Amino acid sequence: MARLKERYQTEVIPKLKERFSIANQHAIPKLEKVVVSMGIGRAIENKSRLDEGVAHLTTVTGQKAVITKAKRSVSGFKLREGNPIGAMVTLRRDRMYEFVDRLIAIAIPRIRDFRGLNPKAFDGRGNYNLGLVDQTVFVEIEVDRLEFYQGMSVTFVTTAKDDEQAEFLLRSLGMPFRESATPTPN
Repeated sequence: MARLKERYQTEVIPKLKERFSIANQHAIPKLEKVVVSMGIGRAIENKSRLDEGVAHLTTVTGQKAVITKAKRSVSGFKLREGNPIGAMVTLRRDRMYEFVDRLIAIAIPRIRDFRGLNPKAFDGRGNYNLGLVDQTVFVEIEVDRLEFYQGMSVTFVTTAKDDEQAEFLLRSLGMPFRESATPTPN
């Protein structure tokens, strides 16, 4: 069993039950999925960038990345509908917990000039979005072989009813948020 999943079941669930007075076991907020995506706009000019981006995303997440395509044409960007412009991975269950554990314990502390994650990046429905400037914060990426630096977006989808429950859940799992008005779990 994943270390973070075990922590969720033994430590976080009792905290959530107590803090929000939840009696029903199925109403307890949990991580549903994590979506890691990479927009590679320069893939139009250079197809090898898309291949390298897919390889990096696959290496970082441990799951094969899917190529995303443009939904509509934009002449200003020389973009046509159907052009490959990015990659994404949806993680669930044990792979999700393993990725989040590596993200919290290894990758986020490697961010240069890190002062905490923005606690205002919730969407109002209990989901959190995190943007990473480049993929070198993950130890799996070999910086010597890197041809280009590419940012990525990580979306945490929870079953929480609101942002307060989602923030408490993620803080309890170990996400290093900047201090905000909500109390932190002990």
